[in-house]
Amino acid sequence: MEERTGTFRVFRVVESVPHVNFFDTSETRLYTVFQSGYDEQSTVDSLRTGDLVEATLAGDPEDADDPWSIQSVERLGGVAMDFAVNAEPPAVARELWEPGLDHPARAILKEDGTPVAEVYVQPRDPLPGGSFVPSVLTGLVPMEPWLTELPSVGEPATDALFIDPDPPDTDQYSRPYGVVVLFSDGADETLAEFRELYDCPPGSDTRPDYDPYGI
Repeated sequence: MEERTGTFRVFRVVESVPHVNFFDTSETRLYTVFQSGYDEQSTVDSLRTGDLVEATLAGDPEDADDPWSIQSVERLGGVAMDFAVNAEPPAVARELWEPGLDHPARAILKEDGTPVAEVYVQPRDPLPGGSFVPSVLTGLVPMEPWLTELPSVGEPATDALFIDPDPPDTDQYSRPYGVVVLFSDGADETLAEFRELYDCPPGSDTRPDYDPYGI
């Protein structure tokens, strides 16, 4: 049994999965962690997808199938993450896509001439299983540098909206990409517009209901 202490990004999956994924922001490694069985269960239950925490995990690094356990955890902050599936991508994202594109492409959103948010299209092909939103939910999309600081804004992301044109359990994609919109603290009007457009009220849990073992 070994311990790992560091700063982690939390990626909760869904109720059908009794585990949480902790992404080590310095080692860029994903740890699968038990979701229940703790003395401080209320603290663990309060964690949300996108939270940034300081934590100590214990487990066996030689056994990839055995989840780790949380020894201590303290929330430092985080990015509020929302999800829209089977949804029409925004026009700015559709304009970014080019046939054969094999890397994320970006557009900058402004308010009164000031950059406040960024839109990225993420090709499905490089993603595990080709599924966009499930890969985001489980922390398999390496996004930490963009969450830490938006290049055009020079500030960290405070909110994120992930848009998949198809349902998570589809076996045929209508578009070869997914979309993420990352908002800074100054994106008041822009964030409100996207929340209304994709029916994501502040504080709501918009994770799609899906069985990741069935995908």
